[in-house]
Amino acid sequence: MESGSIPFVTVIIPTYNERAHIVKCLQSLIQSDYPAEHFEVLVLDGGSDDDTRSVVLELARESDLIRLLDNPRRVAAAALNIGVQNARGDVIIILSAHSSVASDFVTQSVIYLSKMDAACVGGPIRSISHSFLGKTIALAMSSPFGVGNALFRYLDREQYVDTVAFGAYRRQVFDEIGPFDESLLYNEDDEFSCRLRGQGGRIFLTPAIKSFYHTRTSLAQLWQQYFRYGKGKVRVIQRHPRAAMIRHFVPFAFVCTVLVSGLLGLVRASFLTVCLVVLAAYVGASLLFSLRLSARNGWRHLPVLPAAFACLHFGYGLGFLAGLLELAGASMHRLLTGEAAN
Repeated sequence: MESGSIPFVTVIIPTYNERAHIVKCLQSLIQSDYPAEHFEVLVLDGGSDDDTRSVVLELARESDLIRLLDNPRRVAAAALNIGVQNARGDVIIILSAHSSVASDFVTQSVIYLSKMDAACVGGPIRSISHSFLGKTIALAMSSPFGVGNALFRYLDREQYVDTVAFGAYRRQVFDEIGPFDESLLYNEDDEFSCRLRGQGGRIFLTPAIKSFYHTRTSLAQLWQQYFRYGKGKVRVIQRHPRAAMIRHFVPFAFVCTVLVSGLLGLVRASFLTVCLVVLAAYVGASLLFSLRLSARNGWRHLPVLPAAFACLHFGYGLGFLAGLLELAGASMHRLLTGEAAN
């Protein structure tokens, strides 16, 4: 890129109690090969009560790239909107505090955004961890069996996709599409991608844009993460029914089949048989994929992989069910009280 054609880039990072990861994230950006005079990093903190803020401020004193801003609502969508409002960039990149990036991440994002017919570009994320359990979780999250056709988690070729994890956007996209939906506690980026595609915007994924996602390090954290994803997906589908895909419903259908057949099995044996057959088929598939992954990455992962897959699938499925029940309850409340729907 010639000096006169280099766009200014703003990287936006929402945070809340991210002491364990924010240093690696910011240091990876400080080491970027993108020209520092065309680059800024906005950290939007939601009132962390660990030492996230002090760590960010210390790094900000060492690097002019970094600015710390407040997010009083403590909602990720609000943080992103504050970041966009304060951004100086012609290109805006959304990043997670749980991530770190390659030295040419920003450069490649700008290059592909300039040469592709796309409103947003990004790359497949590589899930990593330094703990044994975290590495096993990373394997599960990088497997099609674990995450379906969420292509940004494992695809190794270029193509247009329905969403990316850490996208780079042209600034005008936010003028055309509007802000992130602050009524959503989760999946705000997913909902934004739906609006973007609904207005004709395209999202391009390329392995040239490299980033790393630091996974949760316990099965309980993984379960909670995917429960939130499932619950949040219901609100996204409510707003954008045409964006719904079969993969969004598979964990929910599986969980409902197990729950309903298991409960009915208490009064009729044939339903219990259905429940056991479905569970046996799932366990068999889980073991098969666990064996394949362990053969390539180490047999020590084999005992834990089925549990990681179960957290992904049951967590998401039960979260989706909880989201539907919450939506049904809200609809009933409006019906009884005569309130208008959101």
